[in-house]
Amino acid sequence: MHTTHRSRFRALLSAACCAVLGAGLLAGAGTASAAAPSAPQVKAGSKVVGYFTEWGTYQRNYLVKNVETSGSAAKLTHINYAFGNVTGGKCAMGDSYAATDRTYTAAESVDGVADTWDQPLRGNFNQLLKLKKKHPNLKILWSFGGWTWSSGFGEAAKNPTAFAQSCYDLVKNSKWAGVFDGIDIDWEYPNACGNTCDTSGRDAFRNVMAALRSKFGSGSLVTAAITADATSGGKIDAADYAGAAQYVDWYNPMTYDYFGAWATTGPTAPHSPLNSYSGIPTANFYTSATIAKLRGLGIPAAKLLLGIGFYGRGWTGVTQAAPGGTATGPAAGTYEQGIDDYKVLKTKCPATGTVGGTAYAKCGSDWWSYDTPSTIATKMTYKNQQGLGGTFFWELSGDTTNGELIKSIN
Repeated sequence: MHTTHRSRFRALLSAACCAVLGAGLLAGAGTASAAAPSAPQVKAGSKVVGYFTEWGTYQRNYLVKNVETSGSAAKLTHINYAFGNVTGGKCAMGDSYAATDRTYTAAESVDGVADTWDQPLRGNFNQLLKLKKKHPNLKILWSFGGWTWSSGFGEAAKNPTAFAQSCYDLVKNSKWAGVFDGIDIDWEYPNACGNTCDTSGRDAFRNVMAALRSKFGSGSLVTAAITADATSGGKIDAADYAGAAQYVDWYNPMTYDYFGAWATTGPTAPHSPLNSYSGIPTANFYTSATIAKLRGLGIPAAKLLLGIGFYGRGWTGVTQAAPGGTATGPAAGTYEQGIDDYKVLKTKCPATGTVGGTAYAKCGSDWWSYDTPSTIATKMTYKNQQGLGGTFFWELSGDTTNGELIKSIN
């Protein structure tokens, strides 16, 4: 399934069967008035982390230049470059042609300067360097794993020190010096099942993150995308995320893809609900439950980012407009059945309602759910109330050419 890393988000398949430390720390209590004490005030972080996909430069034709022209670069604090592979117990290149070799024309290039045949670095990495020159405060992390490439983490966990050394050597390679400010780990899922099942034990994730922090040191970022499964005995319970939290700058809990057309006949349900609602198919499959569970484990709010999907999930053969209807299968998508970008869905199947703090849409016999600028605004209010460290999203190419969704993130 390497050709469709979007499938990485089938994170919660069992329903049917990823700044600096200190940003956004809890503030002190507000000044009490004589009449009544005020509620404690929290300060939310302002990290905005967007995924840029290595393969998006092919069929999608979404280039690093588009991050600039859409206005997204000016709003991002960090980019997660997805994905590097994990194989043989080591970090490895994903697609070296896309990353370092592809020749960019002047029209395709961030700065309007064409690549030359003899320059030492081309490809996405060189374009990212050009983007950083325009935005000196922008940080970039290399993300490893994802849905398709997580099977290698089990082997890596057998020798975390060797794995961390391999990752450091690759991320900090002098051939692309200055591109990356750290590493992001997207292990789907430690001691649990994703595209494949991992049996490395509850301590494996903590041990891997400890080794990465030890090797990368305090001068580089170490982050991780983690499961959003807050069910009792679910994926959060399967690994020591609380114990590993001391080693990461922040976590990206993947608070989307709770539901989707892998449950081919439904019931229809929004893939990224903020809150529960009457009739939700699985208890605790919603964002606020995920955040509450992680905070309940003692993970600081400032180390948790709120996840947003810049895409929708959909079914076809649906007659009921409200959530909870039956279906005959996944709706047609541009690249894959059952999934499509926001930039497509906003016109193809405009939102007709909201539920659980997100939007849904019924058009013909198709039923889709996705976030809109309005529902993202609702989620930002929640993020601020919780004092979370910021927001992250999958992924940049799903937004409109003028960055409609990222503009809704504060």
